[in-house]
Amino acid sequence: MKLKDNFVLITGAAQGIGRIIAIGMAKEGAHIGVADINIEKAEATAEEIKSLGVKSLPIKIDVSKSEEIALAFDRFIQEFGRIDVLVNNAGITKDTLIIRMKEEDWDLVLNINLKGVFLCSKEALKLMTKQQYGKIINISSVVAFIGNPGQANYSASKAGIVGLTKSIAKEYATRGIRANAIAPGFIQTAMTEGLPEKVKEEMKRLIPLGYFGEPQDVTNVAIFLASKESDYITGQVIHVNGGMYM
Repeated sequence: MKLKDNFVLITGAAQGIGRIIAIGMAKEGAHIGVADINIEKAEATAEEIKSLGVKSLPIKIDVSKSEEIALAFDRFIQEFGRIDVLVNNAGITKDTLIIRMKEEDWDLVLNINLKGVFLCSKEALKLMTKQQYGKIINISSVVAFIGNPGQANYSASKAGIVGLTKSIAKEYATRGIRANAIAPGFIQTAMTEGLPEKVKEEMKRLIPLGYFGEPQDVTNVAIFLASKESDYITGQVIHVNGGMYM
């Protein structure tokens, strides 16, 4: 039980990769705050986590709004008393070519994907500084490093996360706080499952290992970074991409 009795808050945890990370950490003994804008799905995920024998709290949160974040963290602390790990996973896409990209779609993606990480980390750091301990894990992406046509806003937001992660790591290392990022490549999700076979095969040709990753591959790294086993690691980006970017 690598995370026994750790208290973990995960944004975007109601579904997708965030949900798998939440369940994976719960299996390692962590108590989970399931923070998501979709409270119905967050409640369902929280119930599933409770069945594993740990505590779980569904929390409605819009990570682009500082007032909602403050209330979410207050509720988490009221329930659990401390925060050991924050996983900034919440994110969206609004894909199109730059020349067609609306300013509001640029702002929306940056506000949720990057500003949200800043706001949630800021709130967590207040608490972790008092504890003199904490782990912040930010979910970036391979496109932060290689770019992607039609994803200028998403790529920029995920690249920004890398710089933010390194800055947090340098600012708070002396307070016992570690900050790292995970950069997934193509991961098997509902979105990739719906792609035409020809497109999927073309995508796989970009991956030296020749296949898409699974959400569990990202979860395994998140568990490691949350655990004591990674205490001498901070300010790093762990790439989970099958060799797509080296």
